[in-house]
Amino acid sequence: MTEPAAAAHPTRLERVRTDAGAEIAILTFAHGALNLFDQAMFDAVQADVAALAENPPRAVLLRAEGKVVSAGVDVHVFEGLTAEQGADLWQELFAEICHPLEALPCPVVYSAHGLTLTAAFEIALACDIILAAPKAKFGLVETVVGLTPSMGGPQRLAERAGSGRARELVMTGDLYDAATLRDWGVVNAVHEDVDTEARALVARLADGPTRAHDATKQIISAWRSGGVAHADSITPDVSGALFETDDLEGAVRSFLDVGPGKATYRGR
Repeated sequence: MTEPAAAAHPTRLERVRTDAGAEIAILTFAHGALNLFDQAMFDAVQADVAALAENPPRAVLLRAEGKVVSAGVDVHVFEGLTAEQGADLWQELFAEICHPLEALPCPVVYSAHGLTLTAAFEIALACDIILAAPKAKFGLVETVVGLTPSMGGPQRLAERAGSGRARELVMTGDLYDAATLRDWGVVNAVHEDVDTEARALVARLADGPTRAHDATKQIISAWRSGGVAHADSITPDVSGALFETDDLEGAVRSFLDVGPGKATYRGR
C-alpha cells in the first residue's frame, strides 16, 4: 500500500538549533521505501534548496529515511524526451539543485546510511562532506538505460577520486562500498552510526565561524574553476573581509584574553 505522507510530501525540511543557538537545516528524503527521484521528488528538492538559498542556516544536513538513501531516478522521468528536452532537464537540475547547493554560504554534510544511486549520489557529490555507514553502497548506474550521469557526477567524482576512477565507476555502472570510496577520497569518513555522527558534525560546524567556512568554500570554488592561480587571486579579498566580522574580532580577543579554543561564534 502506498504511504500517503510519502506520496504527498517527498521531502522534509526542518530547522533546529544547537545547544549554543546556531541554526541547522535538515533536509530528509522521505519518499516511500525506495526514495525514487520521480518528478515530485525533484520538485520537492528544488523547492527545499531554494528555501535554503533564500534563508541560509549555519550548516545543512542531507539525509534519508528508510532502508535506502535512494534507489535512483524513476525512469519515467526520461521516457520520450527529445534531445532538447533532455538538455533542458539537466540545465534545470544544475541551476535549481546542484549549483545553489554548492553555493550555500555554510557547510553542507551528506549522510548516506544505505544504497545511494544516481541522482542521490550526484547530489551528495555537490555537498562539502560525505559521511557513510559501512553498509552503504554507491553507484552511478545510468548505463542501464543508455545514459551517462548528467547532474555533475562524473566531473565531481573526477575531482575527488581522479579521472580514471571516475571513468571506471561510471562506465561499469558497478556498485562501490563506503570503504572503497573512502579510500578513493569520495567519502570523507565511515561510521557505524552515521546519522548520529553526521548530526554531531553538523552541530559542530554550525557552532563554528560561519563566515570563515563560507570563505573556505569560495576559495575552493575558485580553485575548481580556475586552478591555484585563480584561487590565489581571490583569496586576499575573500579572506581580508573576515577581519571586519564580529566573529573574527571576538575570536582574536578571546584568544588573547583566555587562550585558544574558548571563542564562541554567531555567524556574523
